[in-house]
Amino acid sequence: MASHLAQEVQLARRHDKILSQRLVLLQQMENHLRDKKTEKTSQTQAADAAYKRNAALLNDIEAAEKRLQARVHLQPHPDIVKLETLYWASVEESIPKWEQFLLGRAQTPVGFKKKKSTKYNISHPEGAAQR
Repeated sequence: MASHLAQEVQLARRHDKILSQRLVLLQQMENHLRDKKTEKTSQTQAADAAYKRNAALLNDIEAAEKRLQARVHLQPHPDIVKLETLYWASVEESIPKWEQFLLGRAQTPVGFKKKKSTKYNISHPEGAAQR
């Protein structure tokens, strides 16, 4: 009987140890779940903030695009239109003079001076020492 009593005491101690380990594990699980919920909440908040930030950026980009498109559709200043017209009229007037030259069939047109090409075009101020 004494052996049964000793065995019963040993089993009771082991049972208490197992219960205390179970309690520790349950507390660790609860802490882990709480940490996971907190992490998920912060991730959700960060995702929401990123979504709002991206939406604001998209709205800004769309507004800028609309402003640029409005500028494109505006008529250019009359002076610019006049300059463009004069430029293209001058080009069209010069085409017959340059056509044969551009096709490689003739030399440069009359009135066109060919500049000498120099490797360096450095002017020295008067009185400066020359090297």
